[in-house]
Amino acid sequence: MRYDNGGDLLVAVLRELGIDTVFGIVSVHNLPLVEAVDRELRFVPVRHEASAVNAADAYGRARGSLGCALTSTGTGAGNAAGSLIESLSAGSSVLHVTGQVESEFLGSGRGFIHETKDQLGMLTAVSAHAATVPDSETAGRVLREAARAALGGPGGTGGPASVEWPIDLQYAPQTDGPVVPDHPAVPAPTDGELAAAGALLASARRPLVWAGGGSTGARAELARLLETTGAGLLTSNSGRGTVPEDHEQVLGNFATTPAARALLADADVLITIGTHFRSNETADYTLELPTAHIQIDLDAAALGRVYPVAHPLHGDAAPTLTALTRHAAPAEDGWLERVRAVRAEVRATLHDNIGPQAAICDAIRAALPREAVVARDVTIPSSSWGNRLLDMYDPRDNVFPRGGGIGQGLGMGIGAAIGRPDAPTVVLAGDGGLAVHLGELLTLAQERPRLTLIVFNDGGYGVLRNMQDRHSERRSGVDLVTPDFELLARACGLPYLRIAAEEHAAPVIAEAVASDGPTLVEVDLTALGPMKNPFTPPVRIPGR
Repeated sequence: MRYDNGGDLLVAVLRELGIDTVFGIVSVHNLPLVEAVDRELRFVPVRHEASAVNAADAYGRARGSLGCALTSTGTGAGNAAGSLIESLSAGSSVLHVTGQVESEFLGSGRGFIHETKDQLGMLTAVSAHAATVPDSETAGRVLREAARAALGGPGGTGGPASVEWPIDLQYAPQTDGPVVPDHPAVPAPTDGELAAAGALLASARRPLVWAGGGSTGARAELARLLETTGAGLLTSNSGRGTVPEDHEQVLGNFATTPAARALLADADVLITIGTHFRSNETADYTLELPTAHIQIDLDAAALGRVYPVAHPLHGDAAPTLTALTRHAAPAEDGWLERVRAVRAEVRATLHDNIGPQAAICDAIRAALPREAVVARDVTIPSSSWGNRLLDMYDPRDNVFPRGGGIGQGLGMGIGAAIGRPDAPTVVLAGDGGLAVHLGELLTLAQERPRLTLIVFNDGGYGVLRNMQDRHSERRSGVDLVTPDFELLARACGLPYLRIAAEEHAAPVIAEAVASDGPTLVEVDLTALGPMKNPFTPPVRIPGR
């Protein structure tokens, strides 16, 4: 098939992939691509390349599919690098298409506009896959290979895939060959490995399960395992919602709490599924796990990497869980009741500890329908209760920066809201994080998705301020000037509401969520009052 230019080819490939929206910034080095997307699909002009990748990332997460970002070459591609690192950390599916200088000048170092040294090397460092379009006959193949790498598929773990496309080749007529179906082999444990792990599971009387992001494709299978065994389910942040968090056996993202640690100490078998045991979810790896450990992961390198494992099972979670569950037996009398009690205890304790912010958490869950996206930046409300107490019922609703970088929440929220227009999206952001990409308020005003932006204003970086107040005699770099958010919202043409007391939370959030467009809600944390226990990040300071 022939296309007039690369933009028309890109649109055809994106349609094959089920992508109807692309996020990016127009440039002289991607103009044919942007023009075709804007004409045939939907192009969302964000205000920063990092936000383009964040939005594409969350668009894919919220839909359970692939997102696409368009950036320019050189500085534009460099601006996207931080968000590509987030996607790489999360293993999320992003197709990042960036421009490149004319092919005859590639690598010449003569200072061609937007040129940078070894752009492909930079993209390789921050992407799961990176490639250059070499000519107008193979561009379609390069794009599809990148999309396959981003999606992971059988045997792959996914992540961002970057394609650089010289501008002269973008303008050239394209010849696209027939699409050849790709059927890679799916790794699977051997019968012997499954039998050995199954024998251990059959002996279990106090079982626990830990679900990470790699479990989200095995929702029914995981639910069946819980039903058969009566096991309690711990999750990483990425595994939240794999089984709806109002299920009586879901302990959730509370593994490091005293009650959950005690449960782990008494468990006689632990099955972990697709989790990397991140430092902040294991108290810097001080959390102790049972030695009777069955680990399932599609990434062979993850097996036994952090914790010893008695039975490593390399394979896809869904069929592996199905095979294991055939060996499962019910837990001993009283174990399910203890799981329920720990579930209630950890939630009640956190609800009490966050003081007046509990009213906001409760109001968000009450106002949102069961299917709704909650996107979170890295801020105290997210890290303390948004990542744990605010129930998730579907992993696609759980959007947050897994790499821990601030400032990505609003871009992610915009991508999720546009990807899921039939459901409301709520974004939790701090004033410090929002300031990193304040320009995306204009994207929000321009595109007008159904999004409630809740900004928690404490005048700076509250997480690090609490850390310094606890461990140091002075503050450094944490107290910031913040805008008048009411005036800022008015300048951007956004509705504005304010929460300054617990009784404001329910009516304000209900009004904002009920809107069919964007609303900025400021939470005045000084007026609202402090948490009972100041939140500090779960990291160790060497020597203290």
